Amino acid sequence: MNQSIRKPVVAGVAALLLAAGAVGCGAEKEKSPEMSPAAAVAKAAKNSRDITTLSYRMTGRTPEEGRVEADVQMRIKPTMAMSMKIKALDQGADGTAEIRVVDGAMFMGGNPEMSKEMDGRDWIKFDLSTLGVDKEQMNALGGASSAESNPAEESTFLTGADDLEKVGTEKIGGVETTHYQGTVSLASMRKSYEKEDDAKAREKSLKSLEKYEQMGIDKLLMDMWMDGDHQTKQFRVRGDAEKGKLDVTIAFKDVNKPVKVAAPHPSQVMDLGEMMKEGAEGAEG
Repeated sequence: MNQSIRKPVVAGVAALLLAAGAVGCGAEKEKSPEMSPAAAVAKAAKNSRDITTLSYRMTGRTPEEGRVEADVQMRIKPTMAMSMKIKALDQGADGTAEIRVVDGAMFMGGNPEMSKEMDGRDWIKFDLSTLGVDKEQMNALGGASSAESNPAEESTFLTGADDLEKVGTEKIGGVETTHYQGTVSLASMRKSYEKEDDAKAREKSLKSLEKYEQMGIDKLLMDMWMDGDHQTKQFRVRGDAEKGKLDVTIAFKDVNKPVKVAAPHPSQVMDLGEMMKEGAEGAEG
């Protein structure tokens, strides 16, 4: 597959995982008593763990690919699935793609140039069982991890900010929100996560932290816009990486509403696992 096509898509998936924070989209209810910034952000982080489905729009800039935008629908429970349409705006035609994750397989398509390389078929399939790879290897391809991880859980990053403060109030998507901001270092975040009592949550958080470390970022400036239900309507993360600036904003839309993701029709799919299997059998013959 054309590397110029795959590279921005994979990086875009990583950007989504790195940039997302706590999420919510409910109507504002009666206001609760004023909470400290730390308590409010911690409550939003806790609320994020109850999310079963979500959709959001990501815009911004990643260190290697430049301007990126994406629309995502994700089902986390009871089974995992995702649909993402992404554009690396500075990559031209090669930077447009769609990714779907269904039943443990990732489908990549939506790019005319890629279709030309696959005899007119529009999708290429990466299947865990067929390829015989583990989850860590699949994560390197940039697809499965985004469906297996609730991006809202990374809101805990902001709880580790020593300078966390309430900036003011703003309307986001027609909803009144409170704007919080803080700067966090990777070292302080790691210490905070290592104290997490929930082993599963701790493991996910530490893996998310590693993604930033691999980018060469040592501190992050984070903004969170929270509604009256202590759910986040918008989240922004900024940092200086080894290969450039990271500046990504996530605007959350629907939460806990039905999400349906269908696999492409088999006639339009090139199965990478089957190709590898046929190639191996041919070599043995």
